[in-house]
Amino acid sequence: MTRILRTTIAALGVAIALVPPTFAQQPLPMLPLGPNKDAGDAVTGAFEGWFYKSDGSISFLVGYFNRNLKQMIDIPVGPNNRIEPGGPDYGQPTHFLPRRQWGVFTIPVAKDFGDSKLTWTIVANGQTTVIPLSVHPNYQVEPYEEKGMGNTPPTIRFERGGAAHTGPPTEPGPSLAATVGAPLTLPAWVTDKPARFTADVPRPPAGGGGRGARGRGAARPDLTLTWALQRGPADVTFSEAKPTIDKAADGATSTTVTFSSPGEYVLRAQANDISGEGGGGFQCCWTNAHVTVTVK
Repeated sequence: MTRILRTTIAALGVAIALVPPTFAQQPLPMLPLGPNKDAGDAVTGAFEGWFYKSDGSISFLVGYFNRNLKQMIDIPVGPNNRIEPGGPDYGQPTHFLPRRQWGVFTIPVAKDFGDSKLTWTIVANGQTTVIPLSVHPNYQVEPYEEKGMGNTPPTIRFERGGAAHTGPPTEPGPSLAATVGAPLTLPAWVTDKPARFTADVPRPPAGGGGRGARGRGAARPDLTLTWALQRGPADVTFSEAKPTIDKAADGATSTTVTFSSPGEYVLRAQANDISGEGGGGFQCCWTNAHVTVTVK
């Protein structure tokens, strides 16, 4: 046996001896790459990072990961869906779509937030997850521009020439009124400026996701708009959750939404460019905007 081999075996023996004897008896943690289930799994908050707004104030950018492939889960704000301290309601979703949803809400915090922390607790299918939110310097992000290519988020307007929503949902969108069972029209105008280095911006494949991912299928479209329920007492129905964008008409789109129950709802309009979901993992460049609807 060579000296190198004897040394390697000895090192392995030391490593094994250092493992606590009760390790094998511990429950395995939930693994993001573990087997996927259609239903019955957990929902985990996702801290995308924190950023400075143009006025120098600070906001947290937060999404979530519903680990289920098919199950949509409704969790009202309260003991099972709470952000603390100071909550439980910080504007977080109560309707959780399957899989990963990026930067769906923001939390403004004081400039002197310092070493303080918030925690988001979600209890779904009997499983509890808790994530911390802080202004740790390693988690600062730049959601308004991807510096490498000069890419910026798309712009959403809810009336022609109206207020522009770009990047994270930091400003309130329009407040609308609807009636149970009567379709409500949702017009929007979606545009996107080309990156400074447009010729160098790769088109991630449709099956990809995340930094460095290699997906399969056709390239992603240049620009999309997707409507989803963010909060509300009941599910809603969109005639087209992803309506066609008419670039020749200033990016005009239109869809309808129908409500089955009265109450207060928040709808989320998400615009993505070729960087795709979550900006390909770079926390830029996509836009989320919220529309509030009072249904009678």
